[in-house]
Amino acid sequence: MEDLKQCIREAAGFIDRIAGIIDADGIIVACTDEILEGSEDPSARTVLMSEEESRVTSGRTYLKFSPTEGEHLLCFIEGMDSIARSYAELLSLWFAATLRQHNSEAEREAFLKNVLLENELPGDIPLKARDFKIPYSTPRIAYLIRMVQAEEIDCIEILQNLFPDRQSYYVLAMDEETIVMLADAPRDNPDLIDEMADQILDNLNAESMVKIRIGIGMVADTLKDTAKSYREASLALTVGSIFESDSYVMRYDQLGLGRLIYQLPPTLCHMFLDEVFPKGAFEALDSETLLTIQKFFENNLNGSETSRQLFVHRNTLVYRLDKVQKITGLDLRKFDDAVLFKLASMVRKYLERQEKVALKATGERWRHG
Repeated sequence: MEDLKQCIREAAGFIDRIAGIIDADGIIVACTDEILEGSEDPSARTVLMSEEESRVTSGRTYLKFSPTEGEHLLCFIEGMDSIARSYAELLSLWFAATLRQHNSEAEREAFLKNVLLENELPGDIPLKARDFKIPYSTPRIAYLIRMVQAEEIDCIEILQNLFPDRQSYYVLAMDEETIVMLADAPRDNPDLIDEMADQILDNLNAESMVKIRIGIGMVADTLKDTAKSYREASLALTVGSIFESDSYVMRYDQLGLGRLIYQLPPTLCHMFLDEVFPKGAFEALDSETLLTIQKFFENNLNGSETSRQLFVHRNTLVYRLDKVQKITGLDLRKFDDAVLFKLASMVRKYLERQEKVALKATGERWRHG
C-alpha cells in the first residue's frame, strides 16, 4: 500500500482535483488530501458490490481496478464529468501496474530466498530464473549482513540506494537481523570484493548508526551455487566471531585455521588441549604475558619489533618468553612450539565459545520449560 500512497503523492502534483484509493471495506487508504485518509466513503460499498466497472455518484467518479485476481480496489476522483472519467481511467491503470510490479518483485525476492535456503529443486531454478528475468550463469557473491539493534527496513533502503542497479545487486531480508546481498562478482579486480564490503560497512554505520558484521562467501558460478556462497558467508560470520571478534568483515576464504578448528568435535579438542598444556598452565598466564604473546605472534616472532611496540627492553621480552616456557613447556621462539601454542589457544577459545552457547541454550530451555 505504500507504493500506492507514493503514486497518490505524485498525482497530487499534476491533478487539480481530490483523488484517492478505497479498499474493499470502503476505507480511503490513500488520497491527495491526506486528511481524508482513514475515513469511510459512504458510496464505496455500493459501487464495489455492483457489477458495473464504474459509477458516477455523490459528486465523485469511481472506477474499479484489480491489481491481482480476486482483489478489487476503487479509484475515485472528484467530479462527474468526462475529464473526471479520463483521470480515473489513467490513475487506475497506473495504480494497477504499480501493484503488479510490486507483487512481481515480491515473488522474485521469495524465489531468490528459496534458492539461498535450498528450497528450490535444482532443475527448476534455471526455468524460474528465466521467468523472473534473472541471468542464471552470471557469477555472483553473497554478502551476509548481520545487524544488532537496527531497523531492517532502513538498512535495506540504504543498501538499495547505495546499489541501485537491481539487475546486478539483489538485496534480500532473510530475517529481522539478517540481510543478504547477492552481487555480481568483479571478474577483473578481486580487490573490489573487500572495497564493496567496506562501502556497505561505512554507509550503514554512518546513516543508520547500526553495529553490523559482514560475512563474505566464495564466488558462485551460477544462481544455483549462490546457496553455497550464502552458507559460506554465514560460516564466515560464525567462525569470525570466535577467532576474530575485533573484525567487522569476515571472508570465508581467509578464515585459515579457524575454519578447520570449527569443524573438529569438542572431545577431540579437549584431548588435544590436555596433550599440549599441563593442567592449569594456560590459566597461570597473566594478562600481561598473554598480551606479550599476542604481539609476538602479530610480529611474526620478531623480538625486536615486539619489544618496540610494547615499549619494553628486549631483556624484559626474553624474561617473559622464558616465563611462558617454564609454565607451558613451549618455547615460543621456536617455530614448531609457536605454531602448537597458537593452535592450542585457538582451540581453547573455540571450546569456551561452545560452552557459552550450550549454557545459553540450556538457560532458554529452562525459562520456557
